[in-house]
Amino acid sequence: MTAITAAPPIAEPDGGDAIAEKLMAVVEPGFLDVLGWSPELRLLFFPCDHPLLGMPPCLVVGCAMPSIARGMCSGCWQRWRQRGEPPVEDFAAAGRIQRRQIGVQDCSVPRCERPVHSSRTPLCSAHGQQLLRHEVTLEHFLTLDDVVPLPGFGWCAVAACHRRRPGAASYCHAHQARWSYTVDKGKVDAADEQWWRRTTAPVTANNEVSLRGLPERLVAEVLYGLQARTQAGFHSTQTLLRTLLNRVRELELPTLTAVKPEQLSRGSRGFCNSLLTFIDRAGKTPESERTKDVWDGAIFGHAGRLHFTGLHQLWLREAVKEWAFTALPQRRGKAIATVQDIVRSFDMLSESLRLQRDDRGEDLRALGRHDITAFLNRLAYLHHTEAISAHKWVVTCRYLRRNLAQLRSMGLTRPGRPLHGLPEDFALLTEDLPDEPEDTEAGRDLPLEVMRELCEHLPRLADYSRNGPEHQVATELLIDTGRRPHEICQLPLDCLTQDGDGQHELIYNNDKANRKGRRLPISQATAGVITQQQKRVRAAFPHTPTAELVLLPTCLANPHGRKPIGPGWLSQCHREWVYSLSEILVPTRVEVDGQLVTRNLPFDKSKIFLYAYRHTYCQRHADAGVQPDVLRDLMDHRRLDTTQAYYRVNAQRRRQAVDRVTTMQFDRHGNRIWRQAQTLLDTEHARRAIGEVQVPYGLCTEPSNVAAGGHDCPVRFRCVGCGHFRTDVSYLPDLEAYLADLLRNRERLAAFTSADDWAKAETMPSDEEITRVRRLVQRVRTDLDGLTEEDRAQIQEAVAVVRRSRTVALGMPRVRQPLPDLRPDRTA
Repeated sequence: MTAITAAPPIAEPDGGDAIAEKLMAVVEPGFLDVLGWSPELRLLFFPCDHPLLGMPPCLVVGCAMPSIARGMCSGCWQRWRQRGEPPVEDFAAAGRIQRRQIGVQDCSVPRCERPVHSSRTPLCSAHGQQLLRHEVTLEHFLTLDDVVPLPGFGWCAVAACHRRRPGAASYCHAHQARWSYTVDKGKVDAADEQWWRRTTAPVTANNEVSLRGLPERLVAEVLYGLQARTQAGFHSTQTLLRTLLNRVRELELPTLTAVKPEQLSRGSRGFCNSLLTFIDRAGKTPESERTKDVWDGAIFGHAGRLHFTGLHQLWLREAVKEWAFTALPQRRGKAIATVQDIVRSFDMLSESLRLQRDDRGEDLRALGRHDITAFLNRLAYLHHTEAISAHKWVVTCRYLRRNLAQLRSMGLTRPGRPLHGLPEDFALLTEDLPDEPEDTEAGRDLPLEVMRELCEHLPRLADYSRNGPEHQVATELLIDTGRRPHEICQLPLDCLTQDGDGQHELIYNNDKANRKGRRLPISQATAGVITQQQKRVRAAFPHTPTAELVLLPTCLANPHGRKPIGPGWLSQCHREWVYSLSEILVPTRVEVDGQLVTRNLPFDKSKIFLYAYRHTYCQRHADAGVQPDVLRDLMDHRRLDTTQAYYRVNAQRRRQAVDRVTTMQFDRHGNRIWRQAQTLLDTEHARRAIGEVQVPYGLCTEPSNVAAGGHDCPVRFRCVGCGHFRTDVSYLPDLEAYLADLLRNRERLAAFTSADDWAKAETMPSDEEITRVRRLVQRVRTDLDGLTEEDRAQIQEAVAVVRRSRTVALGMPRVRQPLPDLRPDRTA
C-alpha cells in the first residue's frame, strides 16, 4: 500500500459541498476503479480477491455469497451444522442442491429495460407472458421478430435502491413487499411514505454497497475514509460499511461527524470511529496541529495524543507547546508518553501558580523565587499526604529544572515570545532537587518460584491473545533475553545469527540509546523458539521479502507482515494472563510469636509485569557471579551505575543466609563451634569479614593466609588438618566432592607403576586425611538430617543464596557453573 494521501486542510465554516470537493480531490481514481465506483450509479462493489476489501466467496460450489464462518456463508454454515458438521471439504465439494440467484438481472431480451420477473425464467413479466403464448424454448423465443425490447418504468422510489421497477408500482419487487408488510403491521403510517422512502435500507445483494440517497459530504467521507483505511492496512468489509450506512440513513444525518456513539452498535461504532479518525487527519500538518491544545501524535509520526489542557496560564501553555514541538523529533520509542510526563510536571507548576497567587499566575512579570519556593512546599505537602510518591516528587523537580532552563535557551524570553519578561530567578536550583529515594529500581526481580510457575503456564498465554502465538513467543523471549519489551516487539524476522564458534546470537536494536545491530548471546533453546516463529511467519506471508518481515507480526492492519505487535497490547494480554493464574506461593520470612519463621504466602501479582523480566534477567546473572562490567554489556548499558540499579547487592539477604548456615558450623574434627545466629553482633560480623578468607572447603583464619587473600597457606591447603579451618553446611557438596577426589586419586596412584616410590608417597592421599574428611561429611549430614522439615527448607534456601555469592581465590582458574534453566524440559 502507498502512503495515505493528504487532503487539503478542511475549514469548518465551509459548507458540505466545499468539504466534499476537497475530500474527493484526494481520492485516487485507481482506488475508485478497484471498488467499481460510478458517480451516476453510486454503488460500491467490494472485490472478493482483495486482501483488505470485502470477504472471499463461500467455499460451497454454486454459492456466491460472502463467507463469514469456516469459509462459508451464513446459509451454508447453518446447513453444515444441521448435517452434523461433516468435513468442510466434502461439504463444499457437494455444492448446493438449489442454486441461489443474487440480485436482480435485466430481462434477457436485448436492450429491454425491465427487470427479470422470476428466477426460473430470465425474462421480464411482459416477455414472460409472451413466451407462454408462443410455447417455444427461450432460445427460439429470443430470435422471433415480434420480440422487441420494452421501455422501463424507472428506478425504485426508495432513495437508496438502484433496482428498476417491474411495473407501474413505485417500488421494486423487494421494496414493494417491504412496504406492504410495514403498512400491514402498522409500523409506519401511510402518510409517512416519503420518510420511509428516504430512510429505508437498500436490498442487500452480495458484495454491493449503495451510497445512493446520501449527502455529497457523507459520500466523500466514506470514500476517503475507506481509501485511508486501506492504505493504512486495515481490513474493511461490505457488511461493516453497509450496517453503518443503513443506520446513518435511518437517523437522516448529513455527515459521519454528526453520529453519536450511543446511536451505533459496538461493531459499527468502532468502524465509524476509525473512518472519522482518518477523516479528521485529512490535510493536517504539524504546523497546523501545533496551535491546538490537544495534539494528534499521528501527525508527528507517533502514537497517542498530547494534552496541554492542564496548563492554565496562556503564556506557559504557549511556551510548553513551543518546547514540545521542538522535543518531539528528538524522541524515540514512546515519544508522546515521555513528552506528556514532562508536560504534566509543568501542569503541577501551573496548578501551584493558580492556587497560590492572587493573579492566578497570569502576570509572568510578577513571578519570582518566592513562587518557586511555594511550589516546592506544595510538592512536599503532596508527598506528605501521599498524593504523589517520592519518585514523582524527584522527577517533577528534575524535569522542571532542566526544561525551564531549556525554554530560556530556546529564546522564548525575547520580545514578542511567550516568556518575554519572565524574571531570571523564576527557576529551580540544584539544591532544590530532593534526594532520590533509594532502591527505586532494584529489587523488582521475580523469585525463582514465581518464574517457574509462569514458565509452566506459558502456553496458556495464547488463550488471552487474538494475535496467535506471537504474544507467547514475545513473553518467552523477554524471559530468556532480558531485553526491553519494545526491543522484542520490533525484532526483524532475520534476527538470529551465529558467532565464530557456532553459538547463537540475537540481533536487536537498542532504540533507547540509538544503538543499532546489537548482539546478545542466547541459548540453543531460545534460538529454537525464534526458529519456529520464523517458520510460522514465512508460511503466513510467503510473498513478502524476508528483509521486510518482522518476527512478531500483528494481526491488525498488517496484510504483508511488516507491522509488529505493540508493547501496549502485549502488556494487556500478559496482565490478563497473569491474573487468571492461581495464587503463586513463595517462601516468605514472617514474624510469629516474636520468632522469624518461613511461610509460603501468595505473591503479589501486581509485581509481575513485562519489565520485571529484565530485572529478573539481571538479578539472575548477578547472583550467578557475573562480573559488573560483563553484566553491563549484557544489559546493553553505557554506564555501570545504570546496570547496578537493576539488581540488589543482597547484603541483607546474604547476611541472613550466612547467619542461618553458620548455626551449623564445624571445626576440623566435626565439632559444632558457632552459637545461635540471632545472638551475633554487628561488630562480630565485621570482625569475621576481615579476619577470615574463603578456602575450597570452608573458612581459614590463619593470619598470613588471610593477609595474602588465601594465596599463602603454610600447609598447602591441607585444611582438614589445620586448626585455623572451619566449615559449615553450605560447603557440604564441596566436601563430598573432595572426598570422592581423594579416593579416586588414591586408587589411581596405587595402580600407577611409572613413578618412583617417593613421588607416589608425596602425592598419595593419607588415610588420616580421608578419615578426617569422611567423618566431617558424616557429622554435617547427621546434623542436617536431624532438623525438622521447615528448618531443613530454610537451611537449603540459605545455602543456595550463600553459594551463589561465594568466590574462592586460590590463584587458579575457576569454572562458573551454568545458570539453572527455568524450563529444563525445553529442547532446542
